[in-house]
Amino acid sequence: MPNYCVNKQAQANGDHEVHDLTPGVCNRLPLVSNQQALGYHVSCQSAVQAAKLHYWQSNGCYYCCPTCHTS
Repeated sequence: MPNYCVNKQAQANGDHEVHDLTPGVCNRLPLVSNQQALGYHVSCQSAVQAAKLHYWQSNGCYYCCPTCHTS
């Protein structure tokens, strides 16, 4: 089960990206100081829902969570 985090810093469009912390999966991780832990989830969908409890405008990373990324 993958471990996820959300970027505390929003992108220019206001999205806070959710990332898969599994080693080697994502090469676009935020700095550790900008990572808010979301814990282990069976899918990126539940990780994004957990992120929305902190940041209502959350989205999956295009690179490591493509099925949860919306344009």
